[in-house]
Amino acid sequence: MGADSGVRALGQAERGIPTETPWWNSERHTDRRGFLMARRAIMRAIRRWFEDQDFTEVEAGILQVSPGNEAHLHAFATQMVTTDGTPSPLFLHTSPEFACKKLLAAGETRIFDFARVFRNRERGALHAPEFTMLEWYRAGADYHAVISDTVDLIRLAAQVSGLGGLSWRGGHVAAECTMERITVAQAFTRWAEIDVLATLSPDAPADRDGLAFQARALGIRVVDDDSWSDIFSRILVEKVEPELGRDNITVLDEYPAVEAALARRCRHDGRVAERFEVYVCGVELANGFGELTDAVEQRARFEAEMAEKQRVYGERYPLDEDFLAALTYMPPASGVALGFDRLVMLATGAQRIDQVIWTPLPSGK
Repeated sequence: MGADSGVRALGQAERGIPTETPWWNSERHTDRRGFLMARRAIMRAIRRWFEDQDFTEVEAGILQVSPGNEAHLHAFATQMVTTDGTPSPLFLHTSPEFACKKLLAAGETRIFDFARVFRNRERGALHAPEFTMLEWYRAGADYHAVISDTVDLIRLAAQVSGLGGLSWRGGHVAAECTMERITVAQAFTRWAEIDVLATLSPDAPADRDGLAFQARALGIRVVDDDSWSDIFSRILVEKVEPELGRDNITVLDEYPAVEAALARRCRHDGRVAERFEVYVCGVELANGFGELTDAVEQRARFEAEMAEKQRVYGERYPLDEDFLAALTYMPPASGVALGFDRLVMLATGAQRIDQVIWTPLPSGK
């Protein structure tokens, strides 16, 4: 069955099948199979696109000494036991980023990975604890190049599915739609009437109280122990994200530097960084950077993130010293992490992420 016929055969998908029915139930699998065939076709098309662009496919190792050092990302912990019985703590990675950047330091210049990644405390219509992250890097390219890549790949997925666009919960964006690019500051002004840049400084802590005052004026809940980042995230989720990608592919650009731990600061304004996210139908599909290669600054940012993680969750993850050492040799580069399962969802009209994953974790687990 081709991708087009497979997706179009889902007009009566999952009729009367209880959501707790296991994925391996033959009826349920039959109703999911069109989505899964479309997933396969989209993956094939994306691989061809990267090969045509002279990229090399890599396979980053899943077991890492650090799963990543962002405060609100949660990993699965495990351990390796040596031949003499000594345990050594390891983690399932939350992204192939550290490994991919080490490959750039080793001399690779254009790489991509359909990586299996793992994130704890994440489950829902758009979240799965195990999922596929499509990640790619261009050495020597600025982040405008990978923004263009991202938009091309989203359009390609929509074309391959045969549905002519991307859909989610009543929203629809045509495959041939235009791209809108808007900075975080512009978006906060447009949809929240908040001047976020007024609360930022390139060389001083963010003004938590100033942002809290503006948020409360909008009726957004703020509690005493909320950090600047907590308040920023709440405004983003409640006021800005629902407006993004309604009629087109929207690139939300120039994140505050305090919200971009792995990205370079923008040359024209040190308060913001070369970080972008891409939205379609209000759904975040991709997160990309002009990559930070300053090991000293990267260490300081990681330590700040882990201090926040300790404050909020009572735990922290180790730093990958090998990764920090590799940054000294890593060339200027840009990269993107794209949620492949989400892209397939929107390209096929699926409503839940488990519809597009071959063997999803059973519900209730």
